[in-house]
Amino acid sequence: MGRYNIRSRRRVRGVFMPKSKLLALTVSRLLMGVGMFTLLLFLPAGTWNYWQAWMYMGVLFIPMLFVLVYLITKDPELLERRMRMREERKEQRNILRYSGIIFLLAYLIPGFDIRYGWSNMPAGISIAAGVIVFLAYLLVFRTMQVNSFLSRVIEIASGQKVIDTDVYGIVRHPMYVGMIVLYAASPIALGSWWAVIPALFIIPVIAARILDEEVALENELTGYKEYKQKVKYRLIPFVW
Repeated sequence: MGRYNIRSRRRVRGVFMPKSKLLALTVSRLLMGVGMFTLLLFLPAGTWNYWQAWMYMGVLFIPMLFVLVYLITKDPELLERRMRMREERKEQRNILRYSGIIFLLAYLIPGFDIRYGWSNMPAGISIAAGVIVFLAYLLVFRTMQVNSFLSRVIEIASGQKVIDTDVYGIVRHPMYVGMIVLYAASPIALGSWWAVIPALFIIPVIAARILDEEVALENELTGYKEYKQKVKYRLIPFVW
């Protein structure tokens, strides 16, 4: 990933926007997300009669709505951190580009798959995958509950401390575990075997992000080196 330049980092201070502005931003982002997924899933399918897509959007956005309500009432500072999109490091910007390509392929292919009948997936398998997507999102939410400093971009906040309990006592990056499982299960929930192929490429992309992120954490977050000794695995216990 290249040598880490600590001077290129910034320590984020606790200056946050008014709750009314945060609410407006949150609602706009949610509506944009619903609109984007509607286009990505239904336009390639060429039909609204795509029950897997309706199920998927319900599984994804209904829990997301509850999570957003929870965050704006219980932890608005975390919600604002999750709204930040701009990465400062070149390595992370490149990783975001790769993840964007993976995202588009993973969510465009299922619609074409449904239109042209490439996969013959039993409904029960898609429903089971939808349940897995829901459980993976619950893991992401639990990680947010445990760690109020869980920013979308790589940054060290003023006053940030190492979390070594709950899900962070099992692996060092539990949110990424949830994201990988969600990505891997999503194409199956959407009725496509073929879309699993690009979706799985999220694994090396997230691994690269973790390796670069841990450089920042070791350099700037007090106690992180000791935490690495306590919790030895990043994503999968006894594996990595």
